[in-house]
Amino acid sequence: MRTTLTLDPDVAQMIQEEVHRARKPFKQVVNEVLRRGLEPRVRARGTKPYRVRPHAARLVAGIDRGRFNALADELETRAGMEKLTRARRST
Repeated sequence: MRTTLTLDPDVAQMIQEEVHRARKPFKQVVNEVLRRGLEPRVRARGTKPYRVRPHAARLVAGIDRGRFNALADELETRAGMEKLTRARRST
């Protein structure tokens, strides 16, 4: 089938790079890329689909699970300050 297609500049550049790299005709590269992108994802034979097993989680008062890194930073800073304070007292 013959058709006219307008490509975004970045897509055209990627296709040109693949044409050069693979040393294949433009038409062949475009067809291969479109085929790969449009074909349904096929699982390897014998593999089971991935399943997520949810677990019950309790909310704990005063703990924001999304801020564990901030809590770790605060504890590390506090420990460092205590170490500096002890070092100054001993001198």
